Amino acid sequence: MRSWLNHSTGGNGGRSFVRRLVAGVLAATLIGAVSSASARSQPDSSENSDRRCLQCHGQPHIGELDPAERLSMVGTWLGTEPAPKVDRPAVTPGVDEPARRPGLYVEPGLLYKSIHREVSCVQCHADAARLPHEPKLNLRTCATECHPGPAKQFPTGAHYDALQRGDPLAPTCASCHGGHSILPIKDQRSPQNRLNSIFLCAECHERHLKDTPGGYKPRGHIEAYLHSAHGKAIAQSGLVAAPTCADCHSAHAVHPVSDPASPVHRSRIYTTCGQCHVGILNIYSKSLHGKLAMEGHPEAPVCTDCHTSHEIIQPDRVAFKLASGDRCGKCHEDRIEHYRETFHGKALALGRPQVAACYDCHGHHDIVPISDPASRLHGENKLQTCRQCHPSAGPQFTGYIAHADHRNRELYPVLYWTFIFMTGIVVGTFLFFGAHTILWFVRSLILYIRDREAFKHAKAMAARDQETFVRFKPFERFLHVLVMSSFLLLVATGMPLKFYYTAWAKEMVRWIGGLEAAAQLHRLGAIITFTYFALHIGSLIRAAWRNRAQFRDPSSGRVTPRRVISVVFGPDLPYPHIQDFKDWWAHQKWFFGRGPQPQFDKWTYWEKFDYLAVFWGVAVIGLSGLVMWFPEFFTRFMPGWIINVALIVHSDEALLAAGFIFTFHFFNVHFRLEKFPIDSVIFSGRISKTEMLHERRRWYERLEGAGRLDSIRARDDWSQWRRVIHPMGFLAFGLGLLLLALIVYAMSSRLIGGP
Repeated sequence: MRSWLNHSTGGNGGRSFVRRLVAGVLAATLIGAVSSASARSQPDSSENSDRRCLQCHGQPHIGELDPAERLSMVGTWLGTEPAPKVDRPAVTPGVDEPARRPGLYVEPGLLYKSIHREVSCVQCHADAARLPHEPKLNLRTCATECHPGPAKQFPTGAHYDALQRGDPLAPTCASCHGGHSILPIKDQRSPQNRLNSIFLCAECHERHLKDTPGGYKPRGHIEAYLHSAHGKAIAQSGLVAAPTCADCHSAHAVHPVSDPASPVHRSRIYTTCGQCHVGILNIYSKSLHGKLAMEGHPEAPVCTDCHTSHEIIQPDRVAFKLASGDRCGKCHEDRIEHYRETFHGKALALGRPQVAACYDCHGHHDIVPISDPASRLHGENKLQTCRQCHPSAGPQFTGYIAHADHRNRELYPVLYWTFIFMTGIVVGTFLFFGAHTILWFVRSLILYIRDREAFKHAKAMAARDQETFVRFKPFERFLHVLVMSSFLLLVATGMPLKFYYTAWAKEMVRWIGGLEAAAQLHRLGAIITFTYFALHIGSLIRAAWRNRAQFRDPSSGRVTPRRVISVVFGPDLPYPHIQDFKDWWAHQKWFFGRGPQPQFDKWTYWEKFDYLAVFWGVAVIGLSGLVMWFPEFFTRFMPGWIINVALIVHSDEALLAAGFIFTFHFFNVHFRLEKFPIDSVIFSGRISKTEMLHERRRWYERLEGAGRLDSIRARDDWSQWRRVIHPMGFLAFGLGLLLLALIVYAMSSRLIGGP
């Protein structure tokens, strides 16, 4: 028919004429149908009624007729009895009546295949029992007699409220279940089939809901659900047992989450989830959380507090464990704050899931007070809980304090005083050497400003002087390379753990290859540290044995303590002497212009401090690191809280070492105006005569007086190594400065308001 209409001639007038003709034919058909049934006062049988209805609504072109033509079909009473008096509002074509109404067409094939194939048209459209009917029929709710349950539920929900408000997009029975082609829900072609309903809800909510001014994005719920364990189970795996939107929110009585009548209201959510997770509900109902929830405490944790509502992650996934701390911390802020400062908390924040999260120790659905014998942390149970990750842990291992607050003097006095002691060392060292560095820099700057030419000339002379002497032997230079490389490795892999809350720490760990890779590299750095320390101690023992004659008193030929002390603390070894205090005082006087620039021997007082700091660092950082590396072993003969002490000591001493080396040591060695940009003596092992006379005249004169100067005159070829060693040196302290900048940023960001 539509094809015939499209090929009519005569322009718009011709088309209008043809359409009116078609309408007349349809009207005549209606007249004939009504005349044959005019004697009956009741509607025809369902079969005849459907046949009469489909004579018009079964024609595909009916929805394409002009509004006036459609109105002419239903505008005249065709019965033999007098027409009923009905007050109808005036209907204006194109205004009250849309130009096209495709919904008027009912495909007979779909109608007879639907679940309503035994239901006649007039059972749903009662006001169409007599023909012709009104232009607009009063649609039934589909539930009054046939579906009484949904009929009572739907008017109580949010969908019905939207419909009453006149929302054109508000869902109706037909928009969810379909119109004339309704299929059984079990039919996979039905939009309400469990495999399809989630997409129907998602599409509708995506069209209807808008982002709120506060930034709430309804689309996020849809995407979160489709990527959740529930959504993937249905959409990807086709598991019809997985929950759909209607399972949680109900199908007809849909209420806002804040409504106590909603199945997902806090007071009812555990019951709703328990419909599927029956076993978990039984466990949860006996837990501390479950009892509080069932008693009506609004702050009691329910399913959605831990698992969220839509973006549900499977508990065995890494993402769930990584997010668990934040979720537990919403209620247990004080506990999570201290947990995050432990290795477990820091490692978890940096993406390592193989560490204990809250629920690994406390349980998940079965959480009970620690005083309860059923608790995982009660009595002997605690050791078994620890052995989940530390299988060789002994009874004393359980003394480790998982939520210790080292600032709490009353509860944790040992940790408190350890923290105070280490903080005092860190602050004291930085204050002392900070002032020392500033004074030195200012004094050098003043000299440079007063006579730039003389300053530059002296520096150039030291660089061009070809007469050089050996200060560091090849073995000592090799050890320094080990010190330098291991220290940078330790800082680069350790500081991200200390400053876990910064973005750069997470990025650095990612770049390294994960926290496990960083941990292995950190341990490699520790092994290199212990190696060079052992090599150095061995070299000292070997040198002492080879030169054992110097420990004998020349007059008696016997080894005496006084002679040993005089050699060990003599000018050739980097151990403290009373002269160092005199040199320090003379240096301070020079800083303030109260005395001449002091001259030093082979070792200056700040070099001796650097040297001895390595002994202190290896002992303190090394031992505390071993405790954390092998906690099960050390807690066999030490209390478990020694792990907490080790963390404080290791962390603070490492920060002190990194800060000291990258600031004060770098300044003393490389960044002084007379040394900038690099002092290559530790790489070349040689020092020029000009530099010796300028800074270490006492050493030069002592060697010259003893006739030993020629014995240390440089004879090796340094120039062939310069191209390799210089870039290595620049790279090393370049990395050091970068790490220093990151450390300063991390500390300042926390001081001024958090990460």
